[in-house]
Amino acid sequence: MAVTDPFHLAIQVRDIDEARRFYGEFLGCPEGRSSQAWVDFDLYGHQFVCHLNPALNTGDAAASAAHKNPVDGHGVPVPHFGVVLEMEAWQALADKLKAHGIAFEIEPYIRFKGEPGEQATMFFKDPSGNALEFKAFKDRENQLFRK
Repeated sequence: MAVTDPFHLAIQVRDIDEARRFYGEFLGCPEGRSSQAWVDFDLYGHQFVCHLNPALNTGDAAASAAHKNPVDGHGVPVPHFGVVLEMEAWQALADKLKAHGIAFEIEPYIRFKGEPGEQATMFFKDPSGNALEFKAFKDRENQLFRK
């Protein structure tokens, strides 16, 4: 079954202008409504909102720490979010991130190689420490929820 309805996700960020630079300018997400305390972005057709949480600037590790779960031999940060892209768009994004020196939590690679659900994936963090995963499938329609 194809997913056609856009999701809505709101996250905490330490600085709204920094979020605008990262999501708006760097990742190229068009900006929607906003205020001094939050900003909406169009993240590949999904509604993505960054809410200011100045507590993230206190240095309190608990404010932004992420748990990691083992998946395919990697520690996957939880929570995380992202978008399932077409393979060409995923590769273009991976190339852009590498060219700009983004530090990856998990470098771009093919997960579950040769198995059902084989997918390209990569993890990195935004400037506020939110973990993002972008992935792609050769056959998204038939592999996205494959067991």
